[in-house]
Formats: sequence, C-alpha cells, structure tokens
Amino acid sequence: MKISSLSRAVSAEFAPETAYLNTSTCGLLPRRTVDAVRALAEDNTTGRRNGAGDFEAVDRARGGFARLAGVDAGRVAVGSSVTVHVGLIACSLPAGSEVLAPEGEFSSVVTPFAVRGDLRTRYVPLAELADAVRPETALVAFSSVQSADGRLADLDAVRAAAAAHGARTLLDATQSAGWLPLDAGAYDYTVAGGYKFLLCPRGASFLTVTEEAQHSLPPVLAGWVAAADPWSSTYGPVTELASDARRYDEPPAFLSYHGAEHSLALLNEIGIDAVHDHATGLAARFREGLEGLGHKVVAAPTAVVGVPGLGDRASELERAGVMVSNRAGNLRAAFHLYNTEADVDRALDVLAG
Repeated sequence: MKISSLSRAVSAEFAPETAYLNTSTCGLLPRRTVDAVRALAEDNTTGRRNGAGDFEAVDRARGGFARLAGVDAGRVAVGSSVTVHVGLIACSLPAGSEVLAPEGEFSSVVTPFAVRGDLRTRYVPLAELADAVRPETALVAFSSVQSADGRLADLDAVRAAAAAHGARTLLDATQSAGWLPLDAGAYDYTVAGGYKFLLCPRGASFLTVTEEAQHSLPPVLAGWVAAADPWSSTYGPVTELASDARRYDEPPAFLSYHGAEHSLALLNEIGIDAVHDHATGLAARFREGLEGLGHKVVAAPTAVVGVPGLGDRASELERAGVMVSNRAGNLRAAFHLYNTEADVDRALDVLAG
C-alpha cells in the first residue's frame, strides 16, 4: 500500500489523542472494531438475539489470522490467551522432557512448563539459543521479538537447529504478528495474543498447529465447540472431535471475536509488508534520535525499541502525552500503523528535556 493510501486508511480508523508508542502493551482498536463490539453489546441488551454472538464471526477472525500467518484456516485454533495455548502444549510433553528457552523470556511462554515440576527447563541467552539445542531437547519455546527490549530472535537458525536435533518449536509471535511477516507453518506451534499488534480486543488469541504436530497434542481442553459437529455435541462426551486444529478451540469470547474479525481484516487490507516498512522506519528514526542524545539503544531491526536504564522516564513521558512502558528497566517504545514521525519527534523532545 502506498504511503498516501496508508494514511487515508489510518485516519479513517484511528484518532489517537496522545503520541501512543505503547502497542507492545496494548494496541489501539480500529473504529470498525469498536463499532462491531458496540453493535453486539447492544444486541445483547434487547433479548432479540438468539445467543451471545455468531460463530461465523469467529471463523472470519480465524481466516483473517490464517491469511496473516500464511497457513490454512484449518491449522488455526482460537482461544482467550497465550497462557492457555502454551499450557495445552505443556500438557502434551512426557515427563522428563527438556524445554529450552531464552533467558528473560516472557513468563506466559515458559511458566506452564516450569510449574509442571516433572519437565527439565533450560534457559540460555537469546543469542545462543540455536547453538544450545541438543539431542535431548524436546521443545524450543521462544518469542520472535522479546517483550522486554525488542530483540529479534535468529528465527532461521533456531528452526534449523531444532530440525537437526528432532526438537519441536513453539514460537510466540505476540510482539511481532501484525507488523512482521509470519510463516506459522515453519514452526510446530505458534501462539499470538490478539490485543497488541493485531489490534484486537483482549480475549482473542490464536494457536497454530502443524498437521504433524497435531498427532502428539491431546485436546485436553476440548468441549462442544471442538467437536466435528458442535451443535450435535452439546450433551454427553463429544464422540468426534474436529479433524483439524479446531479441536483445540476454546469457547470464544464473542465480543472479542466480533471485533477481531474487523481488526484482522484491516491488517490484511493494508498488508503486513506496508505496516512493517512504516513501523520499522519510525523505530529506526527513534533509535537514531536516541543515539544522538547519547543513549545506548538495543540494536534490533524491529518495531519495538528498548533503551536500557531509561525505564524510569516512562512516567515523565506519559505526563507529556507520550505513551510508552517500563519493562525490566528498559524504556520500551513500540510503533505501529497509527504512529507518525511527529510522534517520534515529540518523544525525543521530551527526552531531550
């Protein structure tokens, strides 16, 4: 999408009242998404609706994510959170299995494995992750972009190392899906919370499972929505589950998914390549400005900028109308399609005093 077209699409959907550089915490909702959630909420006050929402909207959201992730919709399960998706995968590992993850990884990616108590969890620096895979490693669990500081994992190297040693891969794309092209089929599992760069209401989350990995992932959370024929499976044990990844569906939060459908449609209309170029270009401008002010910046070609030791200035920036976050002592700024060069310059002006 051309810059002028992107600008028009953004202005029709967003009207931020701040320099909002905090998408890594929570993305802004497009106007079309807000309208869809409001319409469903209004419907649910009247008693005229037969049910709390539409599964067709859920499936349209599933399809929208599938297009962004480069997989067939049958490889996508819907749910409520990354933690639940990862917990499902943690349940599938035999006792004694080794799970390898980066040091400082986001807790939702590693805690479900750690709390089991009968798995071996091993943590190494992110830059050493690929080299640390060994024959006894059962699963490599990691984020494409680190939440704390925006570092980008060496995706190709980790995949190659895992394949060489027969390990499965679990990629958390929560901090990248929506601005970084995703090939979900290249990993055994991917998870992505929808409420950040995917611009969905909180309560929408996506899990992808390859057909091969599905054979060893028991659907321990299965209910009637995971059945091959849900409406014939509402009483008694489900006798036949969906043959594809829908067997891992959780009952959907309809308000979230009625909105998610439209957020994902917007991203597909604009195109991830266009969002990527826009967001990473602004992040590069911010990094350059920070270095000009004498600050050490985490070097990463991502839409998320981490500045070590500067996290305590997040509240000062917020008072000046610049929304960022403090993570692990880092000032973290995240850029998306609704940000502009003026946002970058405003943040730099505040930091320059």
